[in-house]
Amino acid sequence: MKMLITGGAGFIGSNFIFYMRRRHPDYALVCVDKLTYAGNMETLAPVLDDPHFRFVRADIADRQAMYDLFGAEKPDMVVNFAAETHVDRSIEDPSVFLQTNVMGTQVLLDASRKYGVKRYHQVSTDEVYGDLPLDRPDLFFTEKTPLHASSPYSASKAGADLLCGAYQRTYDMPVTVSRCSNNYGPYQFPEKLIPLMIANALADEPLPVYGQGLNVRDWLYVDDHCAAIDLILEKGRPGQVYNIGGHNEMRNIDIVKTILSILGKPESLIRYVTDRKGHDLRYAIDPTFIHEELGWSPETKFQDGIARTVQWYLDNRAWWEKIVSGEYRDYYERMYANR
Repeated sequence: MKMLITGGAGFIGSNFIFYMRRRHPDYALVCVDKLTYAGNMETLAPVLDDPHFRFVRADIADRQAMYDLFGAEKPDMVVNFAAETHVDRSIEDPSVFLQTNVMGTQVLLDASRKYGVKRYHQVSTDEVYGDLPLDRPDLFFTEKTPLHASSPYSASKAGADLLCGAYQRTYDMPVTVSRCSNNYGPYQFPEKLIPLMIANALADEPLPVYGQGLNVRDWLYVDDHCAAIDLILEKGRPGQVYNIGGHNEMRNIDIVKTILSILGKPESLIRYVTDRKGHDLRYAIDPTFIHEELGWSPETKFQDGIARTVQWYLDNRAWWEKIVSGEYRDYYERMYANR
């Protein structure tokens, strides 16, 4: 079995590669990544010498490059993690998100159709559903919730999801889509909430929290997400959307305080900043369908997963310190300096 994994030098994609090496050591894995700011070859160091692994630097929106690659590799499966994902960056420049997330997905679908891929899987996000009110804890996102994207990022992911559904129906392609809640774990780029708070707390720098930190997210440990995707590839029905949730809703401010407590740092480091434009209030996934149809449930309790994650960042300071000292520092200052 040969699997082509796009965006494999990023956070979830790299963790999926490591998971697949453990779970399916006989699979041949081809990783495609453009190596933009969030892609890091050092992340893939554990598998670069693996004879069943190959890395290719390419842009999924480059049609000729993808056709050449698919023609040479002839993958059985494609899992598309490649995406621009940070909401703040999408507000700054939506065009990059449309190019990668929509046009890149179309190229991959076309290549998969042309070269007879047996299963194409699109990794999406619960953000395509918009948000839920804070005062209605009884409401959850299901697979039947209408798409109602709030940001250029989530709109681009929703567009890609609709394109996948259209290709499945029009061309009878073997396409599945999964929409996950907020992931956390090793190798996450430190612009996201949890690694950003860990890095700043360790440096005794202010921890920027949007508004009053009351926005609620459902948190999913990345290995649990990888297990769900693996199961969808094995047993999922073409044309089906699967919601993958962690059963763990928490306010952003409580996440931040938990990290400070684990690190033994004072809450006085918290700095409230002007809220994000169009900031979604609450995300909450109902994963009943994937549990009933495929038997998946999250295995990692948040208190275990967050402790494991903090420890990973403590043990791998060289990995993220190189990142925060480079180009990302300029972006970080631009986003938070005047808020």
